[in-house]
Amino acid sequence: MRDKSFGIPHVTGTTRSGTMFGAGYAGAQDRLFLMDLMRHVGRGQLTSFAGGAEGNRSLEQSLWRSAPYTEADRQAQIDALRASGPRGAQLYDDVQAYVAGINKYIADCMGARDCPGEYVLTGHLDAITNKGGPEPFVVTDLVSITGVIGGLFGGGGGGEMQSALVRVAARAKYGNEIGDRVWTQFRTQNDPETTLTLHDGQTFPYGVADPNAAGVAMPDNGTAKLVPMVFDQTGSAGRRSTAKSTIADSLGKLTLTGAHRGMSNAAVVSAAHSATGHPVAVFGPQTAYFAPQLLMVQELQGPGISSRGVAFAGLNLYTLLGRGPDYAWSATSAGQDITDTFAVRLCEPGGGTPTVDSTNYLFHGQCLPMQAVSQVNSWKPTTADPTPEGSYRLTVLRTNYGLVSWRGLVGGQPVAFTSLRSTYRHEVDSAIGFQMFNEPDQMGGPAGFTAATSNIAFSFNWFYVNSTDSAYFASGSQPVRAPAADPNLPTWGDPAYEWAGWNPATNTATYEPASAHPQAVNQDYFVSWNNKQAAGYSAADGNFSFGSVQRADLLDRPIKAAVAAGQKIDRAGLVKIVESAATTDLRGKEVLGDLLKVIDTAPVTDPAQAAALAELRTWYAAGSHREETTPGSKVYRDADAIRIFDAWWPKLATAQFAGVGDDLFKALVNALQINESPSGAQTGSGSDLPGSANENQPHKGSSFQYGWWGWVDKDLRATLGEAVPNWPRTWCGGGAVGACRTALLTSLTAALAEPATTTYPGDSGGCAAGDQWCADTIVQSPLGGIAHERITWQNRPTYQQVISFPARRGDDIGNRASGAAATVSSTQLGHPASHAVDGNDSTRWASSWSDNQWLRLDLRSTTPVGRVTIRWETAYASAYRVEVSTDGTTWRQVAAVDDSNGGVDTVVFPAVNARYLRLDCDRRATSYGFSVYELQAYAK
Repeated sequence: MRDKSFGIPHVTGTTRSGTMFGAGYAGAQDRLFLMDLMRHVGRGQLTSFAGGAEGNRSLEQSLWRSAPYTEADRQAQIDALRASGPRGAQLYDDVQAYVAGINKYIADCMGARDCPGEYVLTGHLDAITNKGGPEPFVVTDLVSITGVIGGLFGGGGGGEMQSALVRVAARAKYGNEIGDRVWTQFRTQNDPETTLTLHDGQTFPYGVADPNAAGVAMPDNGTAKLVPMVFDQTGSAGRRSTAKSTIADSLGKLTLTGAHRGMSNAAVVSAAHSATGHPVAVFGPQTAYFAPQLLMVQELQGPGISSRGVAFAGLNLYTLLGRGPDYAWSATSAGQDITDTFAVRLCEPGGGTPTVDSTNYLFHGQCLPMQAVSQVNSWKPTTADPTPEGSYRLTVLRTNYGLVSWRGLVGGQPVAFTSLRSTYRHEVDSAIGFQMFNEPDQMGGPAGFTAATSNIAFSFNWFYVNSTDSAYFASGSQPVRAPAADPNLPTWGDPAYEWAGWNPATNTATYEPASAHPQAVNQDYFVSWNNKQAAGYSAADGNFSFGSVQRADLLDRPIKAAVAAGQKIDRAGLVKIVESAATTDLRGKEVLGDLLKVIDTAPVTDPAQAAALAELRTWYAAGSHREETTPGSKVYRDADAIRIFDAWWPKLATAQFAGVGDDLFKALVNALQINESPSGAQTGSGSDLPGSANENQPHKGSSFQYGWWGWVDKDLRATLGEAVPNWPRTWCGGGAVGACRTALLTSLTAALAEPATTTYPGDSGGCAAGDQWCADTIVQSPLGGIAHERITWQNRPTYQQVISFPARRGDDIGNRASGAAATVSSTQLGHPASHAVDGNDSTRWASSWSDNQWLRLDLRSTTPVGRVTIRWETAYASAYRVEVSTDGTTWRQVAAVDDSNGGVDTVVFPAVNARYLRLDCDRRATSYGFSVYELQAYAK
């Protein structure tokens, strides 16, 4: 069944297998072509399916670099899961029924000749003869799709080489001792100024090690090279294509990177600080914007299953993020370190001298051949993708220590640097946790939630609320490293430095226990926007972004201030905080003030500079928002200031850190991009590593996750003489305020000279050069033949839940006041006391026109009361009290309100036993009396 407003599928099954079958059928109805795209991406076959355009090539290459599999590898995952226990066996049955549902829809659409038209456009279906069409799905297709989604949103670590190359460059310039201090300074591995999700003094030590330990394998300066993976190119594969493919342009935005994964946010307020006494959550996944979306909305109801929310196309047998009857959950990408880089010694089978190009490696005393995992793709032009005919072979070499990604020398020895991910060959294992999310019997409280998230191997921050509790847990299979290894740097591929309990045949190991993962229950509030989880929990190897400025500040600061002031937060209030963060320029909000302080150390005499700074001050004072003057105007308020700052940012960052030298500057850019603006432009110096600056994309919404804002902030404050933790060396102007100020103003002049057409250069998405608003807009990138209008920029989840549960299963949720005997201090004709408890919102009690009136209810028996709702007419009380009694004589005040603004008031207090309830209306808000449509009382 689908609802009439949005066409959302509501799947109800009388059997579990029927529910799964229905989910597969409904998923295919909604997203069959997208599901087909994703399975071909996961198999490294996208170009053969959708065409050879640049975006398709880029995506399938990035996937194959991180998750190349043979069909036997995929089937082995399914077999291992099926044999893992009762839940694994149930999951196998669920998948079988789900795939059957998909294939039933394929048979039906072929029979009705109404399969998605994209199959015709891509050359897979003849519109005249009906020949061809979608290929039936198989169980291993879900392994492929899971690999794509896990790689995009649930990976972490694997950036040891980027970290090592910063250290190598710093040592080359400053020597080993000072160079290591410089490397540590920029690394921001455990910056005490960064925003934490767990801020209540908890510590979860993880990832701290000796960078000079025996197991560390530092590449020799200038020797590390990325390995190629594309071979045997023919036709258009050997040249850059200019052919236009809308689908390929869209898919290109999904390119997987080994270093940066971030999206989604969460703001959760505990029951103790909620206006209703129940936790409040605003959270959701930030999965970019597509047409159709990667996520589909659904409801599933069947034996043991009750959920509604969103799921990725092709994986919607379970709701992945959403709610059950009385609980909700969501996630943000965590990016913690579940991937390591090993330096594997190379060898020659006959005992010859190895070179960096050798394809054999030493493993436990044996010289073993590397396994080539290959995929050959070819394509021809179609209506959807006119790229000329071409082909190539994708090949990644695999060792027991993982996939070969770099080659180089360590101490003069030739090595291959390999990437070993704990979830490689285990992508489908996480499905057990998602299965548990969908089962209300499992998810009754924080303990059940923690058990579910502990079964998820991917790296995510998880959040949970029910009517009384809020909880957090960081999931991910965190291998136990050897004591002499440092997970922040490459590790020697030797038995002494392997993961504890590691079995190379299955890629299983000993993992950190659930108790060691960051977690908390009922902390005053939680925020996450892909920030650091907890004190001591180190930023993963290649993550240099957990510094003093992080976009989670935009959520954390206002909630922290409200809690500190004793304010109670309701759903509307929390939504306002998230909405405000969505339009705020993080750089302007958190860094512009530092820039102005440096510049203000002396008068500005240049008229152009002074005028620009005046505009920037006005924007800064207004909160640094990027908002339209009026909805739909397509012009930003403070547009000139925003244009100036956009042009200035990469220039000022470059000028501020010019003193690090070219090689170290380049290494820093390779580790962390300078900017991530809404338009994806104004990048400054870019990385020369594939995918390392992938976040700089146009029209994707998500912004300000990766950039140099923390470094700029710390360095400017240090230049001004502030004691800045973990920042021993100052760079701007060599540490001299005057020289720093000159560098900043010179870069500002360069920004003012930059034409708007350069700052916003225009793009193939339909934006003219110089159109600031259009450059920032979000485009729903088409993954088929249907497109949508662009929308104004906002930095927020693609989907969001606004959640607060007033009760849970089994609670008595009845209105105690319904039909109660009511007495009052006074009435007006036609508006008696009984109208306040008759359940009719159109009738009301009205008092005489004076202060100090009351309404008393006899609830008929002694009963718990912990929440009162008052639905006021326009004549409301600006000040009132709620009192209770067990005998109607002795009264006890349980709540007092002195600043009501009318409408609907919900007053929450610790539950008490009462037979009588009294509303004492002390002060009128109008010249009339007091008037109440309904007075309701609840246990909680």
